[in-house]
Amino acid sequence: MRRADKGFTEQGKLRKVLRGTCYMTLALARDGEPYLVSLSHGYDEERNCLYFHCAPEGKKLEYMRANPGVWGQVIMDHGYVERECTHSYATVMFRGRVSFIEDPEEKLHALRTMLWQLEPDAEARMNRMSTDGLDSTVFGRVDVEYMTGKKSQEIEL
Repeated sequence: MRRADKGFTEQGKLRKVLRGTCYMTLALARDGEPYLVSLSHGYDEERNCLYFHCAPEGKKLEYMRANPGVWGQVIMDHGYVERECTHSYATVMFRGRVSFIEDPEEKLHALRTMLWQLEPDAEARMNRMSTDGLDSTVFGRVDVEYMTGKKSQEIEL
């Protein structure tokens, strides 16, 4: 990293950014062809993985099944700082492997993890939710193998 003063590797700070974001962008590749996809996610700190869900077919699934190795990024965007020509942010970049979840209990765990991260009142949403569609929904898991962070100097994590 060129600007070492902006980098951070402390696990607690990295995990705080992963928990504090709603979307991740994954870089995928198949047959030498790159593809980017942004997905809502939930981060499971204990398992050090990110969960996502999607429809049972599509380009991203084709790429992930052909090559489960991914690079990803999440960003806390605090916006452009006017008259200072800078941006306020914290980001985590990670390498991982995608797998797809078949076990109904792990699918439910993935859904709960996502709801706790994405919904303002996750418990109320879970109480109103039906699990009937879990069988037909694809849940993916990105097991994080490596991660590093970068942030603007004024951001405290």
